[in-house]
Amino acid sequence: MNIKMTRRIVMAGVAAAAASMALNAPGALAEGSIKIGEINSYSRLPAFTLPYRNGWQLALQEINAGGGINGKTLIVISRDDAGKPGNAVKIAAELVAKDKVNMLMGTFFSHIGLAVTDFAGKSKTFFLAAEPLTDAIVWKKGNRYTFRLRPSTHMQSAMLAEQAAKLGLKRWATIAPNYAYGKDAVAAFVSELKRRQPGVEIVVQQWPKLFKIDAGAEVQALIRAKPQGIYNVTFGGDLAKFVREGNIRGLFKGRKVASLLTGEPEYLDGLKKEAPSGWIVTGYPWYAIKTAAHTKFLKAYRARFKDYPRTGSLVGYNVMLAAAAILRKAKSHDAEGLIAAARGITVDSPSGPFTFRAIDHQSTMGAWVGLTAVRKGKGIMVNWHYANGADYLPSDAVVKKLRPAAAMK
Repeated sequence: MNIKMTRRIVMAGVAAAAASMALNAPGALAEGSIKIGEINSYSRLPAFTLPYRNGWQLALQEINAGGGINGKTLIVISRDDAGKPGNAVKIAAELVAKDKVNMLMGTFFSHIGLAVTDFAGKSKTFFLAAEPLTDAIVWKKGNRYTFRLRPSTHMQSAMLAEQAAKLGLKRWATIAPNYAYGKDAVAAFVSELKRRQPGVEIVVQQWPKLFKIDAGAEVQALIRAKPQGIYNVTFGGDLAKFVREGNIRGLFKGRKVASLLTGEPEYLDGLKKEAPSGWIVTGYPWYAIKTAAHTKFLKAYRARFKDYPRTGSLVGYNVMLAAAAILRKAKSHDAEGLIAAARGITVDSPSGPFTFRAIDHQSTMGAWVGLTAVRKGKGIMVNWHYANGADYLPSDAVVKKLRPAAAMK
């Protein structure tokens, strides 16, 4: 993505956010409405968060057109955290204290999701995390007020490990950004791979700083380790640099690669003809999913936005569907009423039905797993299948060891 295009996206996002704030100002709210406070990194990562916003706005429009929440209008007050945890927590506090929202929703980066999770626990506010992937949100640092939609780092890493184990390779290397999401992703993949294939050796682990990767040096380090397989967790601009340097230096010749999230349009489309072929990935082949529910979503999305959906679009749509389902079911719209409604609830969506597990508040939303290929100068997913998230979550006994006792109440 070039600088001019990025600037246009950012300015469009800022303008849209300003319009949303004006439209949803407290004085303009109708009596009897239900309010959601939504937080995300719109100006920090617009290429990924703006499709997400498109998704929830489409769902919101459909929900209100269909009668809202038991006859009440659902209103979203959306705020931009600029990619800073401190901002997100401050905004969350303002949404709760000043705007009197019934729940919080959103976030993208794992460290921001964790910051809002901590706020939710301390302030006893219901928080529906949309996109952050770190396992800590529902396990180590989870609390009874926080629920998470997207298939977690553990879930998607396990999906890839299942396919990687079938290759029978003994020597693996990993490369991941050096923060919560990357660390969780590597730990989960290695654990799941060794469980399925005892005797696997991890010959090197590379930890580049997020969005500051020295791709040439990282590629050379991997080449020196002589792995048979590589597990990649880089994304965005880091992924593009890694793929380019890997191709130039011959890293991928004769080696298999399992790559988290790379099959998502947000990442694969940006690579264009440089997209890798034959990588095992999780992603979203929106162009090839033919279920009735997804076809309906795709048609509505393209009609409204004159564009195709990204993974974020689907996540945004699904999280709004989930929020509405919880609000409809709840006997009261305070935190305790929402928790009671959310535990065990099943929501129908374009990706299929998913359930929020009562034990850890993780949804069973799945992901598509397949291989990358290049067609007409563009990266796509082929030979894919939908992996049900429920099949890649730990048992209740394991969760009880991972999750704080207070969060289990």
